[in-house]
Amino acid sequence: MPQRRVQALFALVGAAYDRAVDPEELTAIGAPVRAELPPQTRMGAVHLSVAELDRSLEYYETQIGLTVHAADDGAARLGAGGEDLLVLTEERGARPADGYCGLFHFALLVPDRVDLARWLAHAARDRVQLSGLSDHYVSEAIYLRDPDHHGIEIYADRPRELWEGEVGTRLTTLPLDTDDLLAVLDDPIGEPFERLPTGTVMGHVHLCVHDVDTTTAFYCDRVGFARMAQLGDEAAFLSAGGYHHHLGPNVWQSRGAPPAPPGYARLTQLTVVLPDDGAVAEIAARAGGQDVRDPAGNRVVFTA
Repeated sequence: MPQRRVQALFALVGAAYDRAVDPEELTAIGAPVRAELPPQTRMGAVHLSVAELDRSLEYYETQIGLTVHAADDGAARLGAGGEDLLVLTEERGARPADGYCGLFHFALLVPDRVDLARWLAHAARDRVQLSGLSDHYVSEAIYLRDPDHHGIEIYADRPRELWEGEVGTRLTTLPLDTDDLLAVLDDPIGEPFERLPTGTVMGHVHLCVHDVDTTTAFYCDRVGFARMAQLGDEAAFLSAGGYHHHLGPNVWQSRGAPPAPPGYARLTQLTVVLPDDGAVAEIAARAGGQDVRDPAGNRVVFTA
């Protein structure tokens, strides 16, 4: 394609990105790895309250590319054609929950790098407002916020053999090379995009917490996640099965803060998916139940 068309698309990417520095754009240090969860453990649906459901559905369908699986009586379930990834419940007039414990961002993992490139080309063409573009070595990530200020990440993993067993030393943040990413497409300007691919999953969830140490102790010592990397007393990166991270508690916006109360657009549930009912029962016995609150007040549901 003509070079000037490619340059024009790159310029649109820059225009859509407000250059805000995500606090995640820091370098983590290694931490001891200890896991009790089954290696198949993964993250499930994230539940959020929103101020205007119709506004949120418009955003998530047209800007993000999710599909509405079901909508009824002020609530909707969205995904990429498979299981539900996001559950939205309307709370009319709710305000953004900035500064409270709750959601920092949920992260949608697309199957392949080319899928991330297609999404970025769509964001540039359709002027989707971005808040960050990062290369974490283990993954390439794009950040944004929905109309209620809920944080979102869309990312693609690098091949596991590049970072497995070395997350603590490899996990970092560099500027995302958008030129290189878009170059995997034959025609970024004309590349079609209707929705996120069917294989998109909830890759990880970052939480705003009041204190990293007490929250990490709950998720590691009681639930059984492994601590893959640590960023002082600011953040930790926790996982099952050697993944780079499934959970990321941090205090970047919420040190010492309480949970977001009613009247705020907030995280109402995160879901940890285990391989079978036996694993659910085992974790429930350690964590104090199948439906619990972590030390920061975030509701956690364990399911098979």
